[in-house]
Amino acid sequence: MNTEPSRPALDIAELRASAVEPAGRWRLIDVVTQTGSTNADLLARASAGEDIRGAVLAAEFQNAGRGRHGRVWSAPARSQISVSVGIDAAAVPPSGWGWLPLATGVAVVDAVAEVTGVQAGLKWPNDVLVPGGKLGGILAEVAAPAQVIVVGLGLNVTLTEAEAPDPAARSLAMLGVPDVDRNQLLSTILGHLASRIDSWRAANGADKALAADYRRRSVTLGSDVRAILPGDKQVIGVARDVDQLGRLLIDTADERVTVAAGDVTHLRPAG
Repeated sequence: MNTEPSRPALDIAELRASAVEPAGRWRLIDVVTQTGSTNADLLARASAGEDIRGAVLAAEFQNAGRGRHGRVWSAPARSQISVSVGIDAAAVPPSGWGWLPLATGVAVVDAVAEVTGVQAGLKWPNDVLVPGGKLGGILAEVAAPAQVIVVGLGLNVTLTEAEAPDPAARSLAMLGVPDVDRNQLLSTILGHLASRIDSWRAANGADKALAADYRRRSVTLGSDVRAILPGDKQVIGVARDVDQLGRLLIDTADERVTVAAGDVTHLRPAG
């Protein structure tokens, strides 16, 4: 009996019909069979002078996928949603940019719940978690000198335990949802993300609804954490809130400490 998971390719015509203007909210979308990193590709296109605002790039396989601090991630072809988008940030002051990956996380969690019924949570600053491990991750990078932010997402769909590059990895299939339509899921993610970006721009950062929705979906806030910083420094305390810049506020035994995503090497349970 064939036990291999079904992994049909993304349908570019279907995605363009649902996600690209005028029916959708994005300017263009491309799907490639293989690449090193969709984030790196969009950044390179921007560096070469291309306007990547509103561009979506998905890949069926990434052989040099990256997380924060250059951590490598790889998974079998068509077992994930691997996608990056170019977001025009010119209208938002840089002080509001830290909320963009958090808004992306909210969009992903909401889209996953809508399409599959799976209730995921958000670990500050960039992980999508489910019971037992990590369902996905988010990476945001600025396409300097332009005021464009490239946000990448890796979301495990049909990855099996045997294929997982990390024992903490989880997929929708491992959670009992084996036949997810990746076209529908990606289109829904892009729709939720576009709505969050519109509100983010209008508020010049986190609007009240985004801040409240993020707090409700967070699995970090209210927990005892250990923030590991460069140089083996660490902050131990209760993750109390996220501020207007998207930084985590940790109450230690003596003080409240503010840490930014770029300052943290790891965020782990305090125990």
